Formats: sequence, C-alpha cells, structure tokens
Amino acid sequence: MTTKLKDMFNKICILLLAAAVTITGCKKDPELVGPKDQYSTGNYPASLADLQSVLAPAYSNLRDQHLFGFNYLTKMMANATHAGNAAYSDPDWSGFIDVSNMQPNNGFVAGVWQALYAGIKNCNVALSGSDFFEQNYAKDADKQQIDYVRGQAYFLRAYYYFQLENLYGQDHLLNPTAKDTLGVPLFAGLPADYAATQQPRSSINAVWTLIESDLLQAANLLNGKVWTGNDLGRATAWSAKALLGKAYVFRKDWTRAKTVLKDVIDNSGKTLMPYAKYRDAFIGISANEFNEESLFELNIDQDSKGGYGVYSGAANATSINGLIFPPYALGLDGKEESSLPLGYGGNIGMHDKNVLRYGYDEGTYTLVNNPAFDNTKAPSYSNPQKIMDPVYKAKALAVRTNKTADPRLFVSTLQPWLDSVKRDGQNWYPVARPSYIMGDANLQQQYGWSFRKFAPIFNDINNVGPADAANIYILRMADIYLLYAEACSNSSEGSVALEYINKVKRRAYGYNINAASPVDYASLSAETMAKKANDPVMGNNPLYYERWAELFNEAQWWFDICRWHLGASEAAFYVTARALNGTPFSWDNKSYAWPIPITELNSNPKLTPDQQNPGY
Repeated sequence: MTTKLKDMFNKICILLLAAAVTITGCKKDPELVGPKDQYSTGNYPASLADLQSVLAPAYSNLRDQHLFGFNYLTKMMANATHAGNAAYSDPDWSGFIDVSNMQPNNGFVAGVWQALYAGIKNCNVALSGSDFFEQNYAKDADKQQIDYVRGQAYFLRAYYYFQLENLYGQDHLLNPTAKDTLGVPLFAGLPADYAATQQPRSSINAVWTLIESDLLQAANLLNGKVWTGNDLGRATAWSAKALLGKAYVFRKDWTRAKTVLKDVIDNSGKTLMPYAKYRDAFIGISANEFNEESLFELNIDQDSKGGYGVYSGAANATSINGLIFPPYALGLDGKEESSLPLGYGGNIGMHDKNVLRYGYDEGTYTLVNNPAFDNTKAPSYSNPQKIMDPVYKAKALAVRTNKTADPRLFVSTLQPWLDSVKRDGQNWYPVARPSYIMGDANLQQQYGWSFRKFAPIFNDINNVGPADAANIYILRMADIYLLYAEACSNSSEGSVALEYINKVKRRAYGYNINAASPVDYASLSAETMAKKANDPVMGNNPLYYERWAELFNEAQWWFDICRWHLGASEAAFYVTARALNGTPFSWDNKSYAWPIPITELNSNPKLTPDQQNPGY
C-alpha cells in the first residue's frame, strides 16, 4: 500500500518547544511524545526539516485512539447514529448505544475532549515554531515553506475546534435560553504560564470567529500549493475552503456558504469519482487513495510492525477501527453458527434498520440443504452443508442488478452469502450472519449484514499488526455538493439545490452526474428509498436522506442529527439496540451537546459548575 506522509509521521517524536505547556486535562499519548533532551529548547527548530517535525504531531494526532485511531468512529459515532448495533456494552459504550444516557464521567467523552485539545496544542506549537524559525534561522528563500507550515497548522487547528464546538458547544440546543451561548475554551496560542492553561468557556461566536479566521488564513497561505509524492494528503487551500464552507452552513450563513462552496466546486479541480471507483473507495485499495473527490483524507497504512495498532508504541501507528467493524465469514466447518469475525470480537454489526432504510425490502433468508455438497469431503466454508435459499438468492441478486435498493447499501455493507471476504488473506469466504445472533429465537427476522466501509476485507486484521488499510475521508466532494444544496435550498434556489442533490444520487446509481437521469428526484420533497422503511422523516426529504446514505458511517451524520434536531425521530426509527435487550431507545434533548468531561471540570477552576451543558 502506498505510504503517504510517512516521512513526516515517522518524526512525531519531536513535539515540544520551549514555550509549549500542555493544556490541563489534554494529554498526548506517551508514545507520541519524544524525550525532551533530544534537542536544545533554546535553538529548535533550526531548519525546515526541524519545522516539518514540529508540524507532524498536528497531523498524527488525528490517529489518536480517541479519534480516528480507534474509539471515535467505532464505539462512539457508529453507536450514536445507530449505524451499528453493539453486541457488547461497558459503561463507556452504553452512553453512545443510547445517547440519552451519556454522562460527564464517560471515558470516551473525556478522551475525545483531550485528544482534540492535544491536536490544538500541537498546532499552536507548530505556529510558534514557525515564528521562532523565521525570526532566528530562516533565509529569505525559506519564507514560502514556512507559510505552508503555518497554513497547514491553521487548517488543522480549525478542524479540531470545529469538532469540539459541534460536540461540546451549545450550538444545537433545542430551545436555548439566554445563558445557553457557551462554546468551548479557546487557546489561540501557546499558554505562557500554568495559569494560562486554564480558561473558561468562550462564547459560541468567539469559537466560530477563530475557526473562520484560521481557515481564511490557511486558504491564503496555501493558495496554489499542490502536494505530490509523499506529501499527498497534506491540507491544501481547497481543504480549508471546503471546511470554511461547511462552517458557514453549520452557522446558517447561507450567502457566504454558497460563495465559498461554489468556488470549491468550480475551481478546485475536484469532482465526484465514478461509481466503479467509489464502490471500492473505503476498503483499502491504494489505487483509490487521494482521488479526484478527496479534499482531505487521513492516510492509513497496513504496515504496523506488531503490537496492538495505535497502542503498539510504533511511531507510524495506524488505526484499528477494523477490530470493531469486522465482517463475519462463514465458519471453517461451513456453518453460520461458527462464523468468525475478521477482527477482535466483532463487537458491533450493522443495525438491521439501515438495510431497510436503504430500500432493501426482500426480508431475511433461510438456509436449505446444499445440493452441491460433497459428502466425500468434510464440511467447510467452500463445501457447506447448508446454503442460502436459492429462490431468495435470486431475488437478492436482482435487487443489485435492477437497483431497486440504493446501491450505496452495497458500498457500505456486506450481505451474507452474496458477498465474500478473504478471512485468511488468500481464499474468499462467504460472509455470514454473526455467530452471536445464531441462538436468537427470532433468527429469521435478523438480517445480520456486516460493515464494508472502513472494514477489513482482504484479511483478518488480527494477523497484520493489527492494522487497518483504508484511508478515512474527512472532506470529500459529495459532502460539498450536499452542503451547497442545503445553502441553496435555504436561499430560495430550490432548483439549484435539487440539481446538486441529484448529482450525488446519479453517481450512486452509475449515471453521468451532469445529465438528467431516470433516478432523479423531481422535487425537494420527493420520495426517497427510506419511504420503503416507513421512515416518517427521511422518506420524503431527499437532502436529509442523501446526506445519511452518502456519508453513512463516516462520522458525519451525528452533526446533522444535532443541527436538524432529529434525535427523537432517529431514536424512534431505530427502536432499540442489541445491547439494550429490546429496551427502546430514549432521547433527551440534552444530548444535542455532549457533557463537558468531569475530569476537565475538576481540574480547571475557570470551568465553574454553571458552565456544564444543560441537563448533565
């Protein structure tokens, strides 16, 4: 697999400058912090190579185990949005399986807070290092490269604050009071002393002002820069403009959103990748990386040298989401009862309701005797005694051929018996229902599909490090098209909005995105595939449905749930999760803002009890 940014990530041990003071409660993993005696704090960075090493942790922090390295996509966002259906629960998982039960002492809530602020600190270190190098060692010819470092640091700092504000800020409270105007604590530079590491919550407006300012500076400083070779994957001016447009949409600043997003659409040189590439864009095929649709993605290489992924201590540690997302393969004895996950435990599988919401209405299958079973050989995955009912199989295959369900269902998921995975890295095994559901009394009502997006397909992840292989898209053009559509639909430009929604849908069905197609929505209230699932919200809302279907399980949908206040309707649609043993989901409107972690409240006297989010 092609390794991008490896040279940069291999230098993540160099982290601290003389002025760097870690923000209270924001800890960086010890393995990502180098010994302080590796350089003199009075003369570092002294070269462009040094400065790149200072920038590296601002990127590598995205792989923190509490972010895209492990917990965020899998245990948190997949459960909170009900993309997944957890079969396992501990006290931290439970707060996301049923989001209304989230608590300030939740370890994952605290972990994300700490990791995001560690990222901000790393960006501030890079900005400070840029100033230090320019003032003390730089030559005139270095100025452009210094500005490129600054531009990347500004972009990443804005991204970390964007995540913080949308998770912990009070932006999306359902019925805010006059006092519900709190954002998150701001650190626009390195704290000069211990007292400066403790800040109260800033206003919502102050946080967004910093985000927008950082992105404008990033776009200016990176203007015209095209990264190549091992630098592919670095932030660009178009990354900054895309996130800026997204920020304007989230702030309902439709006019500025349309201007910036249309600039990205018209001038970035980016477009939607063709369906043939899109189909396999999330499963670790290196030829699909950094493609024509990608505006910013996190490179993931299946090259861990052993250990437990992000916990291994390896300098170039990869992510291990596949340990939680693994598909299930038919057992070695050819039985579903002994199906095996391609990762540790297989703690979470696809929620059945997602199969229905994508428009699949063929129900579940039964097993019948295999007429091709060779009784001279032992039963095996390639010689099973039971197989899917051939009549059902023919109907299920017809769904794919005729596209009577949304084709993105088969981009995001794996269907038992019709899809296959290389469990042993060599041979293709049929996907099977997870073994943990086989004893259920209502087995014939269980779909038991597996994740495909960001899941291991070509080997058991335990056998390679463990280590994931699929890059993670953070910003891509489908998101931009739909954000632009949203801005237009709120600016009396319904026909433009509809066209950009249809562009995204056309790609999913393999049509030319720029020409009318048979699958086009006729209006902004047209029927969607979710109508088949009796979804009262998304059944007639193409914008909502397309954002859900297109960005499924990419850690995007939670923000849409919160800003559109869909929590109650989503809970009602999904009903329950496996770990809840049939107990219906509850929904409390406090959940539109995550709690400020109790560890932060206890360690920061500037965060007074009345600054906790309402309801916690």
